[in-house]
Amino acid sequence: MIIDRAEVVVTSPDRNFVTLKLTTDDGLTGLGDATLNGREMAVVAYLADHVVPLLIGRDAHRIEDTWQFLYRSAYWRRGPVTMAAIAAVDMALWDIKGKAAGMPVYQLLGGASRNGLLAYGHASGKTTDELFDSIRSHQEQGYRAIRVQTGVPGLKSIYGIASNATYEAMEGVRYDHEPAQRGALPAEEDWDTRAYLRHVPTVFEAVRNEFGSELPLLHDAHHRLTPIQAAQLGKSLEPYDLFWLEDVTPAENQEALRLVRQHTTTPLAIGEIFNTVWDYQQIIREQLIDYVRSAVTHTGGISHLKKVLDYAAQYQIKSGMHGPTDISPVGMAAAMHLGLAIHNFGIQEYMRHGAKTDQVFQQSFTWENGFLHPGNNPGLGVELDLDESGKYPYVQAYLPFNRLADGTVHDW
Repeated sequence: MIIDRAEVVVTSPDRNFVTLKLTTDDGLTGLGDATLNGREMAVVAYLADHVVPLLIGRDAHRIEDTWQFLYRSAYWRRGPVTMAAIAAVDMALWDIKGKAAGMPVYQLLGGASRNGLLAYGHASGKTTDELFDSIRSHQEQGYRAIRVQTGVPGLKSIYGIASNATYEAMEGVRYDHEPAQRGALPAEEDWDTRAYLRHVPTVFEAVRNEFGSELPLLHDAHHRLTPIQAAQLGKSLEPYDLFWLEDVTPAENQEALRLVRQHTTTPLAIGEIFNTVWDYQQIIREQLIDYVRSAVTHTGGISHLKKVLDYAAQYQIKSGMHGPTDISPVGMAAAMHLGLAIHNFGIQEYMRHGAKTDQVFQQSFTWENGFLHPGNNPGLGVELDLDESGKYPYVQAYLPFNRLADGTVHDW
């Protein structure tokens, strides 16, 4: 099976997506997700100008060889742009191989290790009452595990709250589903760490009192804390039995997680912005985390993320793959197939895409009783409607950023 055509498709139904479509000489097609939120066109250029010319004439069956070729031949390794481009190629080749075999991709990865994938949704509110309503709404949608994000008194607009002030300018798109605001400049939000650290434990106390001890609860600190602040937060949340505390501190400084671990037993999920197994080496080996947060889309595809998770399995560390709506339905399908096959699956982040996106990307996955399943269509189980995608051209969009009260730029 020789690759004889490669197309980079950019579409913006509910948000911007970058999709690689490969076609073989016998007519099989494969899709890969290359979306990098807020920097989409950098990956488009990398694919179109540097990767696509290398793919024409290659054997589509040689997935591992193609991965190694694209990674090693560039000399300049790693990074989100490179790894998203390689991920798109890898996904598309697995999609083709599944179609050639007449099997869903998870069967090619060793078959199912479970019947479905436990998924969590994103509940949020500026106030406790608004948050409670959001949690109940997610339970009605079938979610059995829920991430809780809360407003902080005195702050107008912060990460993860659906009804943020930023939301008013976004033409009805839920802010927590798509914080990248369309426009020429990123939106500015505000932040106060001390106010946040005081407020968050009181919110989780209220949630536990209202919803009981059985509901798995998650929380995302989104890289905004120093190591000692992260340790303080983890310790203060211990009474509320979190499923995990996510991205408590910028984890490029991997030694920082030793300090956090010394002070709290709250489980830690790290790695949303990591791209390779080398980013994880120390924190997996020293067991400084409990869940790997990378997305298939940003971590070199199915082939590479499986290697990361196989390494993590040696240390009883589980998967918690990134899965908001900046991962396209193609990337989500890849995550579902990988999650179904590996033994050390933990939980899958799942945010529902909008109606326009679901028309552009025809999907075969199921959502039932709080569990996802990729379906049994050959390949990844997603098809791209090119006519529909053409209705939605790329629109410039940026993720927001934070400033402190004195004007200092802070991690968002």
